[in-house]
Amino acid sequence: MSNYRIHEARGLEVIPSATSSEHDFDFLIGDWTIRNKKLKERLNKCTDWLEFEANHSCQKILKGYGNTEHFSTKFDGVPFEALGLRLFNPKTRLWSIYWADSINVVLDVPQVGSFENGVGRFYADDLFQGKPIIVMFEFEKRNPENPIWRQAFSPDKGETWEWNWMMSFQRNTHRR
Repeated sequence: MSNYRIHEARGLEVIPSATSSEHDFDFLIGDWTIRNKKLKERLNKCTDWLEFEANHSCQKILKGYGNTEHFSTKFDGVPFEALGLRLFNPKTRLWSIYWADSINVVLDVPQVGSFENGVGRFYADDLFQGKPIIVMFEFEKRNPENPIWRQAFSPDKGETWEWNWMMSFQRNTHRR
């Protein structure tokens, strides 16, 4: 699935899949425990990973055209929280994913994309350490009870990608 193009004049263009819909993230609604694996350093040929557990909850909003998520964990004993907001635009058939966390306390640029054959890919032009990159989020929902999320950075306009964060979700069967 190649659902993006890079134009010299216009930059990143994301193309929706033919099956994209407001129901693409229905699998994520509920409460989860997440096993995280995150590179200690990004875009620096690092091979050392941090592993940690997190809690996650997701609920629908806006009559099903969006959802919010709450992510919480601890880094070195310090509480960390994040908020995700996903919105489906029925005109473009693309999702926009927004993220804010308790360290940066800003709303990141949106990741834009859609799902095809159980895999969702979402892209954004961004900056990392002052240099332009493309960020890709990938959701794999072929097993909706244990979905996987991954993040990659490309410093060279999509020629190469460094996977730097992976999350394995496990649905909580109890309610908090």
